[in-house]
This record gives sequence, C-alpha cells and structure tokens, in this order.
Amino acid sequence: MLARGDALLSAGAARALITRFLATAEPAAHLVPPGRLARLTPREREIMTLAAEGRSNEEIAQILAIRPLTVRTHVHHAMAKLGARDRAQLVVIAYQSGLLRPARSSSDRTPVIPPPAPSAAP
Repeated sequence: MLARGDALLSAGAARALITRFLATAEPAAHLVPPGRLARLTPREREIMTLAAEGRSNEEIAQILAIRPLTVRTHVHHAMAKLGARDRAQLVVIAYQSGLLRPARSSSDRTPVIPPPAPSAAP
C-alpha cells in the first residue's frame, strides 16, 4: 500500500478524525444521502459497517465465517458502487451516510443498519 504512494492511517486515528469531523456537523444532517447505500447488497453493507469499525479483512472474515479474499471483494464492490477511491473514504461514507454513528468510546459504536440475519438452510 505505501509502495503505491497511498497514505497509511491507523484505525484509531481514522476513528478519532471522523468522530471529530462529524461532531462539527448538525446532528440530524446526513452529509451523504442515506439512499446512496441502497446500491449495496445487504452483505456489502454488513462488511462496510465492520470495516468502518476499524476491523481488518481477516477479522471480518473470522466474524462472518468467510474467506478474507471474499471480504476484500465485497469491500471493492462497495467502493466501486459508492465511488470511494480507497477504504478510508469508504469509512467516511459509512459515517456520513449514518450507517454507523460516532462513538463516545471504542466499545460504544452502534451500527444504524443491523446486519442481515443468516439464512437458515432447508
């Protein structure tokens, strides 16, 4: 990532920056229209939420019992659908659209859109 000239920002620093940025906006105002997320599948929204919480592809894969490559594919699809140039921008969109609310503490993050329930096998 750094070899390509991309910037590296730790999950904690990104979270603090986003929280501070969103604290300056009107509480009820969404900077990104919530309907923009309608382009995403439920799985893409679920993975976007987990990524916005600062989780790595490997952590998301463990939580959802899928392969890290599958997580990466969903992240890239979400980025393409939302016009995000990188994962950091995807995280910003998650907060700006109201998909995830800024937390007062690291254990207080609350997804606005709950992940879909796993489908039962017949």
